[in-house]
Amino acid sequence: MADIRNNFIGIKSPNPFWLASAPPTDKAYNVERAFKAGWGGVVWKTLGEEGPPVVNVNGPRYGAIWGADRRLLGLNNIELITDRDLQTNLREMKQVKMNWPDRALVASIMVPCVEESWKAILPLVEETGADGIELNFGCPHGMSERGMGSAVGQVPEYIEMVVRWCKQYTRMPVITKLTPNITDIRKPARAARAGGTDAVSLINTINSITGVDLDSFAPQPTIDGKGSHGGYCGPAVKPIAMNMVAEIARDPETYGLPISGIGGITTWRDAAEFMALGAGNVQVCTAAMTYGFKIVQEMIAGLENWMDEKGHASLSDIIGRATPNVTDWQYLNLNYVAKAHIDQDACIKCGRCHIACEDTSHQAITSMVNGARYFEVIEAECVGCNLCVNVCPVEGCITMEPLAAGVVDQRTGKPVSPIYANWTTHPNNPMAKVAAE
Repeated sequence: MADIRNNFIGIKSPNPFWLASAPPTDKAYNVERAFKAGWGGVVWKTLGEEGPPVVNVNGPRYGAIWGADRRLLGLNNIELITDRDLQTNLREMKQVKMNWPDRALVASIMVPCVEESWKAILPLVEETGADGIELNFGCPHGMSERGMGSAVGQVPEYIEMVVRWCKQYTRMPVITKLTPNITDIRKPARAARAGGTDAVSLINTINSITGVDLDSFAPQPTIDGKGSHGGYCGPAVKPIAMNMVAEIARDPETYGLPISGIGGITTWRDAAEFMALGAGNVQVCTAAMTYGFKIVQEMIAGLENWMDEKGHASLSDIIGRATPNVTDWQYLNLNYVAKAHIDQDACIKCGRCHIACEDTSHQAITSMVNGARYFEVIEAECVGCNLCVNVCPVEGCITMEPLAAGVVDQRTGKPVSPIYANWTTHPNNPMAKVAAE
């Protein structure tokens, strides 16, 4: 059986599945039930400084995007950090950690960008026995308007400064949670590393409005006729999150920096993909809010079964395995040629491949042959774009088949070259490098 025990910056847990800082981790009752269900760790919902707790709206807090089958694809969340008293949270965290010493318990923290505020809260959190802290530099709504959350995460200099304070005033490992609401994710990650962070976590939620009520003409969710931007999460954000994880994992300035992957993780496969791109573990929120805490059992079983099937003995066998295969467009092999192939036995003759190719691509799929409805790839027109693969409703019916070196590409009339060539050396590139004579 594969060993999926996780050691993330010295924080140990029986598996790599943590619950992210969010409504599911707001109180001891939830966290205890999550641990009973099998979660390896939690990041407690974000704590604020002592004093009057924050105030949430007393109404709808979520907007949603659904697929055609009503499957939840994305949530817009306008809830703020914990609205429970700090001391209540700290007391519950301490008790939960005592009850579950083998599980990871990390405290998410957000206080004003003032040294004394961080200096004051850190020993209080440390006293709970928490395994680490996560600095919430990502929340894009409500708290950011107060100079916290993504308002800090969008300024690398502030990130570095606060991380330095935290490393100075606590013994606990520091995880810096990054906002995706920024042009280049590498810059805040570099700043966090410069400040001495032990790890980064990403992504936090994306600024969004998920819908407008066309009767009231107010954004959803609607509070007394008004709406606000919120944080977008769920399966729809996974591609954005994975790209940002990969950018940090392969950046020379942040290479080797531990990453906790967050964003749309719903299945064991999602988790494996994040880890293959460089994440040392994963954090989950929307999937638990949609399907309940026991979804982690499917994640654990699926990951173990896949690792056993593929011969991966431990998580270290898969973490970062895909990172070297992530490159910039200019380095892709321009001499690689592939053509679409339709399995006629599997084809249901729906015609979606033909319509997509005919109307929006390269007119490379027939609709009629000898007067009968028949869908076949015209290799002389196929550029190998694989749009047909993605619109076909039958999995595996259309595949992309690479042409071997020396085979003539009917579209160009030229044999496929066995030599790797990319845009940096292409004759059409005005900046092409000329080989030395």
